[in-house]
Amino acid sequence: MRLVVTALIFLTGLFDLFMAVSFLLDPGSAGAGLGVAAIGMAGGPQGAAAGLSTIRADFTSFFGVGAFCMMWGAWRRNADLLLVPALLFGVSLVGRAVNVAVVGPYPQWPLPMGVEAFHVALALAAWRLLPHHRISDIAA
Repeated sequence: MRLVVTALIFLTGLFDLFMAVSFLLDPGSAGAGLGVAAIGMAGGPQGAAAGLSTIRADFTSFFGVGAFCMMWGAWRRNADLLLVPALLFGVSLVGRAVNVAVVGPYPQWPLPMGVEAFHVALALAAWRLLPHHRISDIAA
């Protein structure tokens, strides 16, 4: 079971790494599938440049840090690193849920929320199975 979960963590991290690279190289088309291409597009060319800059920077760092922590944690069998992507994707999931509740659903909303929920569940399951420190030791 540990081997399967470790492999899933590593493969999911690899997927996130490809997402980070795609947002770095072509943020417009990478964000279009996630419904984020409209960020900052109002206000003419400068708004569009600011929007693409935001997508490139924020999504690259989000997926890149998540990927690094998942892949390194799986490689080293260190579940402490898996708390970082669990928190990243967990906060993102809560933010999307609040947006769906306040603004209403949009056509693609189930896919990103499903991906985020999968990341959180997988990271927490792996954290339980793989060696790790107690939370009190990490927080102290």
